[in-house]
Amino acid sequence: MSGGSGSRAAARVAIVDDHEAVRLGLRAACEHAGYRVVAETANVPDLIARLDGSRCDVVVLDLSLGDGSSVTDNVRSVLDTGSAVLVHSIADRVAAVREALAAGAAGVIPKASPMAAVIGAIATVAKGEVLNNVEWASAIEADRDFAKAQLGRRERDVLHLYASGLPLKLVALQLGIAHSTAREYLDRIRAKYVEVGRPAPTKVDLLRRAVEDGILPGLDGEAGDARR
Repeated sequence: MSGGSGSRAAARVAIVDDHEAVRLGLRAACEHAGYRVVAETANVPDLIARLDGSRCDVVVLDLSLGDGSSVTDNVRSVLDTGSAVLVHSIADRVAAVREALAAGAAGVIPKASPMAAVIGAIATVAKGEVLNNVEWASAIEADRDFAKAQLGRRERDVLHLYASGLPLKLVALQLGIAHSTAREYLDRIRAKYVEVGRPAPTKVDLLRRAVEDGILPGLDGEAGDARR
């Protein structure tokens, strides 16, 4: 797979993985395919420092880094540099994969994939396209740990407005209910997420659950207010 098209040769790639052997293997394969590897680091803060305000086309990101960082924070930090994120993960980390996709990763390529498939996935993401995640979508759908909380219609309304950034008082006002009633709905929502093994103690956690369950369409626009 040496050489490659002009667009591939021009692509700038970075690699974040806390296993040196994985980083070196990916670097060698990317360079053989004609990519320019601008950085390979063990964590995202080191990557940001190495990029020093510049951007690359694709960051190949492992999900389970040894620094204890969160998947969502890592994906968002990389996206903030203007780079696309391609998740490179093992197949049993379905919950983390779902979180990465919800945070804006362009696709997922399993670590068990042939290197040619990994290079092909980088090419797709480097062109600004979203990688087809059919196999991962199937795995996520079958993952019992991500059972959806069974929320009633009013609970979904409360979650939608609250996770979008509205204070609870304004949620109550917009829905025409008492503030205490809105608080009861919120408590029930949190209890239901605990029951399915997906606790959401903070407003940011509730935003993530709302995105994961399709109650909110994404992590931008008004929903971004809930992160501040």
